[in-house]
Amino acid sequence: MAIISTGNHPKALWPGVYSWFGAKYAEHEKQYPKLFDIKSSSKNFEELVQQTGFGLAPVKPEGASTAYDAHTQGYIARGINVAYSLGYIVTREELADNLYSEVSMRRAGSLAFSMNQTRENVGANIYNRGFNSTYTGGDAKELLATNHPSVSGDQSNELATAADLSEASLEDLTVQIMNATDPKGLKISLRPKCLVVPTALVYDSNRILKSNLRVGTADNDTNALKLVGAIPEIIVNNYLTDTDAWFIRTNAPDGLCWFDRELPQFTKDEDFDTDNAKAKGYMRFIPFWGDWRGLYGSPGA
Repeated sequence: MAIISTGNHPKALWPGVYSWFGAKYAEHEKQYPKLFDIKSSSKNFEELVQQTGFGLAPVKPEGASTAYDAHTQGYIARGINVAYSLGYIVTREELADNLYSEVSMRRAGSLAFSMNQTRENVGANIYNRGFNSTYTGGDAKELLATNHPSVSGDQSNELATAADLSEASLEDLTVQIMNATDPKGLKISLRPKCLVVPTALVYDSNRILKSNLRVGTADNDTNALKLVGAIPEIIVNNYLTDTDAWFIRTNAPDGLCWFDRELPQFTKDEDFDTDNAKAKGYMRFIPFWGDWRGLYGSPGA
């Protein structure tokens, strides 16, 4: 068990220290809310259940009976809320002898920082593992795949030929999104909401989407992606680990969901026998996906 005693900060027992650094830095603004639809949870687990619609209406010959179709239940995506907790213990003597209040005060801030970083990393891992077949969803496929099963045949939310981010690959994937169908194979109005990229692609993504003319060509052509407003927003995420992978979030409902069972809470107490002071943070949540149509992407070349 890790305990903060007078030996952890020996310099804090003596005057003369001008400044303490390293325990507290400026934080990024919260990024995970831009990667998921945030929802609250009141149960141990949450389920998103797919339901298929109806197919196309066939021709009805004169005097013939109407053909009938049925709704059917598809795959079930279940997310079990996971608890995360971290704390620290400080001896009575350390608290009494520490000459620098900022050292003690920063501990609570450092704990909050760690809890926030945990949320960001857990959320980003849904994207980081999006092409990994070890991490599957309700349809037993990874989040981004070319062969999501449906009653109308396999469907894809991964760029057919893996490619790095470029004008051409973005156009290909947005066209793929425009041609999306429901489980019965009927056309749906799926639209890009934002492009999600790692920090390595921040400049390329802005050049591609925000230049008035096409990038990397001598042709004086209009940048069609910008002209039609194909992708309204660029989201740069500091917690994505693959420098080549890129993603497009869509307007599909119940796609990428984040359920908060218990928001981060911080408590403190004192141990009667040792007089040690304890502080801890606790939270419980689960990010997962229901409809894979909520995210399209490419792992890069």
